[in-house]
Amino acid sequence: MSALKIFIVEDDAWFGELLKHHLSLNPDYQLHLFKTAKDCLMNLHLRPDIICVDFGLPDMNGDLLLERIREYSKNIPVIVISGQEDISIAVNFLKSGARDYIIKDENTKDMLWNSILKISENIELKKEVEELKEQLEQKFSFEKTIIGQSDALKKTFILIEKAIKSNINISVTGETGTGKEVIAKAIHYNGDRKKKPFVAVNMAAIPTELIESELFGYEKGAFTGAQNKRIGKFEEANGGTIFLDEIAELDLNLQSKILRVLQEREIVRLGGNEHVKIDARIITATHKNLLEEVKKGKFREDLFYRIIGLPIELPPLRSRGNDVLILAKYFVDEFCKENKLKPNSLSDSAKDKLLKHSYPGNVRELKSMIDLACVMSDGKEITDSDISFNDLKGDELFTAEEKSLKEYNNDIIRFYLKKYSHDVLEVAKRLEIGKSTIYNLLQRREIAID
Repeated sequence: MSALKIFIVEDDAWFGELLKHHLSLNPDYQLHLFKTAKDCLMNLHLRPDIICVDFGLPDMNGDLLLERIREYSKNIPVIVISGQEDISIAVNFLKSGARDYIIKDENTKDMLWNSILKISENIELKKEVEELKEQLEQKFSFEKTIIGQSDALKKTFILIEKAIKSNINISVTGETGTGKEVIAKAIHYNGDRKKKPFVAVNMAAIPTELIESELFGYEKGAFTGAQNKRIGKFEEANGGTIFLDEIAELDLNLQSKILRVLQEREIVRLGGNEHVKIDARIITATHKNLLEEVKKGKFREDLFYRIIGLPIELPPLRSRGNDVLILAKYFVDEFCKENKLKPNSLSDSAKDKLLKHSYPGNVRELKSMIDLACVMSDGKEITDSDISFNDLKGDELFTAEEKSLKEYNNDIIRFYLKKYSHDVLEVAKRLEIGKSTIYNLLQRREIAID
């Protein structure tokens, strides 16, 4: 803990020295004694942590000095020391922002000691919170969270930078495992709201009957078991950002309630009547095509247009080329550091194997794969034999049905087109065929894109 800077403002020289001596018994306190309010105000640039003020100063009374201090900074705790035992005076000081009011008597120095001790604990806690927030800001800086140099990712960077500079709603889409929440946190912790809460809610992980109370909170007695009032996620995110993941999983009834919150910017807790104003940035995410969900009648059109804001689509890992190797190296270094292992590297055979995989689980799958490879490695170099894929069988290319070679060829091309998001150039490269071959098949309708 750094030294706590304490101002004592006391016109009685003997009493001021008494308080200064008593508090100086704590080596963590740095004391400054002033005899007038003017001297105190002229030294506020020294940034005191706590100010102890005598009520009856010769050049300014305590309530005016408190007002001047709070004009300079509302974050400096002020303790008023006074010979006035009138309870109304104490109440007025506390209402005006004083942290404590202490009567001058034989117990003053001990009362002051205890009051400063409590305030210092609170100051230290605030410092710890600020340090944690700074760590979060560093943790979610672009260069540490969004790793890669591919053209597909650079397009995403441009949109994220635009999102940071405005307060528009953000909708993040992309396959499972592409890092939608990471993007949401990067936007929050690099924006104007970074000092306020980031609250993430996974709609698919909360039972339908609990979502409303989770999002909006409830009053005491709202339902059986509601023994105390509880604020919801929207209130918790006030001033900051609320991230609604898997928004497409909400049923239509709850969608209408979310729409009202976004329109009115206020919520009503379950079992209550009070309208609580909400100031939270909305970032939503889904792996589904929301426009298709609207057409199917599964998602409200009005809510879709309310949340779409600035759409950011995350590219699948298979379309990011050498980003696979950049991410793999990053995950290797992180795993070795976290597990106190010697630095490891990827062999050429391991790199080649990683580049040939399609990654249906995207970045999440790659990390899991690399963690396992680090464990399986002999500690010198990760080889292709240390890397194992756990593909889920979903597309069976060959079946019991007999087909011609031409039909099988078309099936293979169709399979790869689907696998690589209809990127004809990538498929031609993987299958070592001319891109015109694929274009001709598409034009003749011998193969079709699903």
